[in-house]
Amino acid sequence: MNVENIKENIEQFKELIANENQKEVIAILDELHSADIAEMMDDLSIEEAKYVYLQLEGEKASDVLIEIDEDDRKRFLKVLPPEVIASKFIEHMDSDDAADVVAELDEDMQREVLNEIIDIEQAGDIVDLLEYEEDSAGGIMAKELVQVNENWNVATCLKEISKQAEEVDEIFYIYVTDNDNKLKGVLSVKQLILNHTNTKIANLYDPDIKKVTTGTRQEEVAELMDKYDLVAVPVVDEIGRLQGRITWDDIIDIVREEAERDYQMVSGITGDVEPGDKVWQRVRVRFPWLMVGLLGGILSATVLRTHSAELSKITQLAFFIPLIAAMAGNVGVQSSSIIVQSIASGVKDKETPLKKLLKDTSVALLTAVVFSSLLFLYNFFTADNLNLTYSVSISLFIVIIFASLFGTVIPLILNRFKIDPALATGPFITTMNDIVGLLIYLSISSFFFNLA
Repeated sequence: MNVENIKENIEQFKELIANENQKEVIAILDELHSADIAEMMDDLSIEEAKYVYLQLEGEKASDVLIEIDEDDRKRFLKVLPPEVIASKFIEHMDSDDAADVVAELDEDMQREVLNEIIDIEQAGDIVDLLEYEEDSAGGIMAKELVQVNENWNVATCLKEISKQAEEVDEIFYIYVTDNDNKLKGVLSVKQLILNHTNTKIANLYDPDIKKVTTGTRQEEVAELMDKYDLVAVPVVDEIGRLQGRITWDDIIDIVREEAERDYQMVSGITGDVEPGDKVWQRVRVRFPWLMVGLLGGILSATVLRTHSAELSKITQLAFFIPLIAAMAGNVGVQSSSIIVQSIASGVKDKETPLKKLLKDTSVALLTAVVFSSLLFLYNFFTADNLNLTYSVSISLFIVIIFASLFGTVIPLILNRFKIDPALATGPFITTMNDIVGLLIYLSISSFFFNLA
């Protein structure tokens, strides 16, 4: 049984739910992965989904809840009482996932759910995590980890690890702390196995450990883990006390969310868009950059209107307006995309600003020479007006250089002022290059035709 079979026969599955055929519903759910069950939920009504969820038990129930879309999860949680949310879901989740779910509830429901959690320590961990910024290391870390004291010996360490491991899904690293809970280093299971039981942990651990503080931005955490190929990274407070850990699966979620956000921003969408969003929500996030496009179009029309005399006398000039605008926009977006990708990757640029500018200028010059020469040859053999040939070719040469440098400099400036440089790869760069490209083209044309 797989999710494709269920989706093909969804009406039969709905009929089982309507008849409250609990035994068959549970049998089907037992054969499906949590992610498949979450996918199947898209085809069910809220009441049908509620019935299915109540058939799930333990970790599978909590895993499914985490997998489903955030908006669907919020709607689903609204129809469940606090004691059910606490007992069926929260108590079976890692603290970071539990905190994310609780954060989606209103304040009154949060309080009620937390009061229903039997494990006071878990409830306390969730409360602690809710205090951190959502996009900080503290906001995405989990409290569950394996921690040993540097003063213990191997025998004591192994005994304590067996107790702590019950609360941890996967043991990537064993963290070593002192009596004040300050992180000292990391220890491997192999080191424990190969050493005598009386050996002190202080003589075994590796003090060279990559770590982040609770206030570190999640993007920086992702960059650190990617750079050093870490599967987990410890999180400490400002004085070095161990607070939690962030694992690779948390980072994958962050990278995916960042990619989706940047893609939307490049497309001119200024907020998160979810499948379940209402019409007005979708209009609202599109409106700002569409307004930029409208104003840019008005400016472009103004430029054309001020040169209407030239265009009416030399109608052939109008034929190349789309070409100039398209090349300006494409070159600008390409240049800005390369810079934005470089910034997003977190790779430190060893080149000085001057050297980088010279390199980008060289690229722009070479590109401009190639394409303006091709356009010159085309017009030379097909057009009967040398002034038009010179105007279009020289305009394209200058426009490519300007668009390339503009697309390079703007993302760097935005990044300098802590503004997301992905803004520069969307409608902003295209609109600006269109306007400037038209000004350059029509001004040069006026010069060659002596119409200025």
